[in-house]
Amino acid sequence: MKVLVVGAGQMGAGIAQVAAQAGDAVLLNDRSREFVERGLQTIERNLARAVEKGRLGAEERAKILARIRPQLAWEDVDVDVAIEAATENLETKLELFANLDRHTPQRAILASNTSSISITKLAAATTRPELVIGMHYFNPVPVMRLVEIIRGIATAQGTYDFVRELAVAHGKTPVEVRNFPGFVSNRVLCPMLNEAIFTLYEGVGSVEAIDTVMKLGMNHPMGPLELSDFIGLDTLLSILEVLYDGFKDPKYRPCPLLREYVDAGWLGRKSGRGFYEYATPGGPIVARNGAVAVTTR
Repeated sequence: MKVLVVGAGQMGAGIAQVAAQAGDAVLLNDRSREFVERGLQTIERNLARAVEKGRLGAEERAKILARIRPQLAWEDVDVDVAIEAATENLETKLELFANLDRHTPQRAILASNTSSISITKLAAATTRPELVIGMHYFNPVPVMRLVEIIRGIATAQGTYDFVRELAVAHGKTPVEVRNFPGFVSNRVLCPMLNEAIFTLYEGVGSVEAIDTVMKLGMNHPMGPLELSDFIGLDTLLSILEVLYDGFKDPKYRPCPLLREYVDAGWLGRKSGRGFYEYATPGGPIVARNGAVAVTTR
């Protein structure tokens, strides 16, 4: 199998890793060499940890890395499937799908890792809507077993069957969900995270109190504010805006505090500051962020 992964960030690097581990030949694309190299470094670190823990042999690690090649320019590529894993922005994804349509064989399936955007809209940017589908992996991709599969209005049965088998080959459990804003996962999860942020915004509890209540009271492995930081506050805001725009329901209205943090560049773990502060971007928590507005709705 030949796979093109577009986007070498946290999700794209993870998808490239599981594809290469499954034996696929992978091209990893992003808008600059720096981003691609950063993605490759992430994969190398993940595999090195697997070797250290005895889950992977050094020889197999070398074979996996050899299956991944950087793809830095938009040019014609011979692949069976392209998986887009760019930022959660409709205009960006529409442009990418138009490029993928121009530069991949007409037989190639075009999949999106979108967590909320309509597959039908993305398919309309191509000349092959029957070959466009949603393939939503979860973070961290090498660990999380779920893949949501989403058909657009024109997606062919053969496209669905192919992608379902691909997800299984990547070691995942595929679940088909309908093409509604946020699908199942984020339609359920993101309003809960948003409500936790409103709870902080209104001064009902501190960051520590809110996360502790949900971890100890609801047995969640990670509190909602820490999870929001892990997802990325900009990504969470984008998903909530898709939900709010798609359903026109005020229950999806993003909390003003979330907008303020994103405006400040406090995007969570990846930027070094969100509801928590981190030793380095992507590093361990060192403190709770004390900058909180207190108001009423």
